[in-house]
Amino acid sequence: AADDDLSLTVDYGAVAGQLAAVVSGEPVALIETLADRLAAVCLAADEAVREVEITVHKPHAPLIQSLQDVTVTIRRSRA
Repeated sequence: AADDDLSLTVDYGAVAGQLAAVVSGEPVALIETLADRLAAVCLAADEAVREVEITVHKPHAPLIQSLQDVTVTIRRSRA
């Protein structure tokens, strides 16, 4: 950001497209699995991405309790 140079940034549009493909792709049973897959896509998208925090929402999850939303948040970083 200090250099205001687009060539030094992540192509967020491309990453968003990859994330959308994961979300609409192979179904998963756990939102934790989806969050992990999304994090992996972000980290693989560009060397500039060093850490990622992903929150996945599951509105109206099929629970005995009446909750409007269930979320899981994960953090991943490069090794």
